[in-house]
Amino acid sequence: MEPFNPRQFLVLVVDDSTNNLRVVGTMLDAVGYITAFATSGKEALERVKVTRPDLILLDLMMPEMDGLETCNNLQLNPNYREIPVIFLTASNNKDNLIQAFERGAVDYITKPFNDLELLARVKTHLELKHTRDELRKALADLEKLATTDPLTGIPNRRHLLNRGQKELSLARQGDRPVSVLSIDIDRFKSINDTYGHAVGDEALKVMVDATLKALREEDSFGRFGGEEFLVFLPETNTKEAANLAECIRRTIAEASVPVAKSSVLQLTVSIGVATYWCDGETIESVLKRADEALYKAKNNGRDRVVANAADWKTSSETC
Repeated sequence: MEPFNPRQFLVLVVDDSTNNLRVVGTMLDAVGYITAFATSGKEALERVKVTRPDLILLDLMMPEMDGLETCNNLQLNPNYREIPVIFLTASNNKDNLIQAFERGAVDYITKPFNDLELLARVKTHLELKHTRDELRKALADLEKLATTDPLTGIPNRRHLLNRGQKELSLARQGDRPVSVLSIDIDRFKSINDTYGHAVGDEALKVMVDATLKALREEDSFGRFGGEEFLVFLPETNTKEAANLAECIRRTIAEASVPVAKSSVLQLTVSIGVATYWCDGETIESVLKRADEALYKAKNNGRDRVVANAADWKTSSETC
C-alpha cells in the first residue's frame, strides 16, 4: 500500500463558528489536507454533493439542523453513508455521544481542540477508509475476474449459465417462453491456423461487438467456451428468436477483421435456436437442443440459422 499522503484527501469541516472553522482549517492545511467548509447542516449536505469529501468533521450543536440530524441525513443516502463522520463537541454528555454513534459517527473530538489529537484521529479514520475502499475495489475486481471472460469482457460460462438458470426460473413462474441461441464462429480453427491467434482473438472481439449491437437490453449474452457463445432471450418464442438470430448473423457478416494492411477477413457464424416451453425441462436439455440445431446449421453449409424442429410452437401451446 502507498504511504499515507494527506494531499489525496478532502476533509469537510462543518461548524457554525467561523473561528472554529479557521482554527481547524489551519491545522489541516498545515499538514496538507484539502479542505472545504460549511457553517450549517443544510450547507454541509449541499457541499457533500459537490465535493464528495473523504471525511467530515461535524459540529454537534448547531442551530436549525444540528449535527445529529445532519449525520442522520448522510446515513440515509447510500452515496454518502460510507463517509466517516467525526463529531466536534464542547459537551461530554454521554447521551449525546451515544446518539452520535447511533447516527453513524465513527469518533468524536472535544473542544477546545488539541492539534495532535485532532490530526491523529483524522489520519486514523482516513487510513481506515482508504483500506476499506481498497478492499472493496479488490473484491469487485475478483468478482469481475470470476464472472467475466477476460478477452471479450462479456460474462463467462459460469456466470452466463447462472443467469440462464434465473431466466428459466422466471419463465416457469410466469408461464412464458425463453429462447436460447447457440452461436459458433465458422471455421474458427482455420482462422487461427492461417492468420495466428492474435487475429483469432480479434475475430472473437469483433464478433462479440457485432452481436451486442443486435441484442436487446434484456438479453443475456456470454462466452460458453472457445468460439461458442450463448444468448438467453426472455419472453421470446421460437419465431422471434430465429428472427433475432438472423439479424445477429447478418450484423456479424457485415463486420470485418483486419489481417494485413490492405486485407480484411469476413466472419460468418452458424446459430442454433431452441426454446424453453415446459415446466419440467432443465437448462441442460434446452442447451442440448440448441446445440443440436447449431450442428445442423453447420452440416447444412454454415452461415445460417436453424431452429430445433420441436420448438416451432406458438405461445398458446405451452406445457
